[in-house]
Amino acid sequence: MKNLIVAAALVAALAVPAQAARSSPDADLARLLKGRVAEAPVRCIPVSPTDSNSVQIISQRALAWRIGSRIYVNVPQARAETLDDDDIVITEPFGGQLCRNDQVRPLNRMSRIPKASLLLGNFTPYVRSAAK
Repeated sequence: MKNLIVAAALVAALAVPAQAARSSPDADLARLLKGRVAEAPVRCIPVSPTDSNSVQIISQRALAWRIGSRIYVNVPQARAETLDDDDIVITEPFGGQLCRNDQVRPLNRMSRIPKASLLLGNFTPYVRSAAK
């Protein structure tokens, strides 16, 4: 019994720093956009099959696409809290672009179980700031 208590305490001690080390979605987004400024939101962005790895998930917050020197941030219209940075994003672009109101579907990487579809909002482009 004593060994079980010691083991449980050790597991709890190791779990607390791991949770503390995980940064907030706001901090992750700020780190991604550091040194960039927002431009006017756009309705659509160009995508191609070779861009499949360019999407980054900001847990519980947004999706971000790197296209050229720009980063396009999209906050889904609902259920953004279901996003996890370890998910895989399934997109079905029509006509070579993703647009507002298109659906994307996060897929749990471990279980391969798809989550509920998300409707995309407008895309906010971020470019490197000219001021140094």
